[in-house]
Amino acid sequence: MAVNDGRPPAPVDRDRLARLLGGPDLAWLVDRVRRRMAREESLTGPVTLADPTPAQRAAAERLLGRAPGAGRSLSVRLDTVDAVLRRSGVSPGGLGSAVTALTGPVARVADVREREEQAWRDAYAPLDELIHTHRPQLAGWAERLRADGLVRRLARTPQAAKSLLGGTAEALRRLPADPAVSLSVFAAATLNDAHALDDGTPLATLVLSGARALTGFPDSSGAEWRREAWASAGVLKDALSATVLTLGLHGSPALDWAAGEGEPAVLTLRQLTRQPPRTAPAVVRVCENPAVLAVAADTLGTACPPLVCLQGQPSAAALTLLRHLHAQGTTLRYHGDFDWGGLRIASALLRRIPWHPWRYTAADYRAAVAATPLAPPLTGTPTTAAWDPDLPAALTELGVRIEEETVLDDLLTDLGQ
Repeated sequence: MAVNDGRPPAPVDRDRLARLLGGPDLAWLVDRVRRRMAREESLTGPVTLADPTPAQRAAAERLLGRAPGAGRSLSVRLDTVDAVLRRSGVSPGGLGSAVTALTGPVARVADVREREEQAWRDAYAPLDELIHTHRPQLAGWAERLRADGLVRRLARTPQAAKSLLGGTAEALRRLPADPAVSLSVFAAATLNDAHALDDGTPLATLVLSGARALTGFPDSSGAEWRREAWASAGVLKDALSATVLTLGLHGSPALDWAAGEGEPAVLTLRQLTRQPPRTAPAVVRVCENPAVLAVAADTLGTACPPLVCLQGQPSAAALTLLRHLHAQGTTLRYHGDFDWGGLRIASALLRRIPWHPWRYTAADYRAAVAATPLAPPLTGTPTTAAWDPDLPAALTELGVRIEEETVLDDLLTDLGQ
């Protein structure tokens, strides 16, 4: 055994080491040693290779100076290899020095992990700077973003995360947008890519999350919810294609003209975000089908009280208008089709904006069925009705559907009072 006299070990004989340990047939052994060194584990005890080739067995025999043993696997004791390298003078510093000479320095796993964690901490620097200089109200959101792992899932590496969060910070620095601007124009001006905030991109996910934190917009899902969430920050998706029908509603030049003529008005999401109604009536009735609004215009004209039509599933324009009215103190009263689809539309609206039923309860359904002897059969999958838990049971019991057009006379009576 070599005596440790305080002097550094003699240098490795690289030529002999390459011949003895550096061939491809012992690469598996060198790799096992590097992994142990990275984990700071002892270089003693056996390492085993399953199903070795004859060449691998022969290389181990040359290294040890004897056959390593029979059997289906190949087992080599690291302390034995260490002794061979020291005794032969190939690597006086032993096995660790030999592997370092062959393959380069071995990074400790703990050091690698610490460097990676530091890189992840550095990746959030753009958000830290944004919060410190422009958006202190986003501090809680940024902490949640760090904790929930979303950025790591979206970016995978610290380098990609820093770039992603840099773009996120730049976008959030300019939100809410005033005046409102289309999503593609905002993305091009802010991020030099008109498609940078398209649905499904990591950047869109983070910017929309931060925008909601800025505006307090509630959490949900779906295409219409995303349109409305962007609109709450002054960024418009499909700003012209998302529309809502109104009748008798005042508060903007276009609305005032239409109400004065007794004509329906079609409002776009762009109009509603740029120039929402200045006034809010005490009550606004909401219907599902355009036929109700059209007949109300024909029958009541300028005498029709404020009426909004969803035209089926509530669009971002409809939700933006109704949320604005609700925030101004308006009471919303809703009516829809008495069928499973109608209940789902009503529930989707109720999840976003509070409303009260307008002839839209179990009692109203039973009365309508009694007055409609030839009502069509009810089809589809049952659902719930939070505003009246008895309504789904009534639909199931009576088994017919009542469309809004069927009860038009009742609705017009209410509107005419």
